[in-house]
Amino acid sequence: MTSPSATSTKPQAAAPAVRPALASLSTPGHDTGLLLLRLVLGLTMAAHGAQKLFGWFGGGGISGTGQFFTASGYPAGDAMAVLAGLTETLGGLGLALGLLTPLAGAAIVGTLINAIAVHGADSFFAPKGIEYELLLTAGAAALALTGPGRYAVDRFLPVLRGHRLAHGGLAVALGVVLAVVLLLVRD
Repeated sequence: MTSPSATSTKPQAAAPAVRPALASLSTPGHDTGLLLLRLVLGLTMAAHGAQKLFGWFGGGGISGTGQFFTASGYPAGDAMAVLAGLTETLGGLGLALGLLTPLAGAAIVGTLINAIAVHGADSFFAPKGIEYELLLTAGAAALALTGPGRYAVDRFLPVLRGHRLAHGGLAVALGVVLAVVLLLVRD
């Protein structure tokens, strides 16, 4: 029999190294899913911007889109068409590339808030509803908040290499504020 004070001591195994939270969330499947979302959402928005800027894909170009903006109550319809077209094109390409992802996502969020306001929220489902615009808005906000994943240009930018929720949150807040400002100048 052994006394309670005479317990055998076994060497304890070394505690496993704690991995950073980002590394545990970033898996090849996660990064590939973010890449797919970025490409589809970003290229869709870039194509919408090209419709406004260049009249591609059956779009109205600057003059046709400008007339729409004027009819929707925005001042300087052509200038608004250029602003919306550049925001959608550059924001969409930024999302697709994973370049300045928080700002690219925020640009899309701001543009789509205006689209929802102009379209009206009388119905949720298509063809007169907001489901499409709402889905794109949520996807862009999600990308701004989560970051682009490993397969992105942001991985080469020191300030965005390790995505921070604060970057995404501030960018989305900026997009919402600018969208509201544009809505306030509308008749």
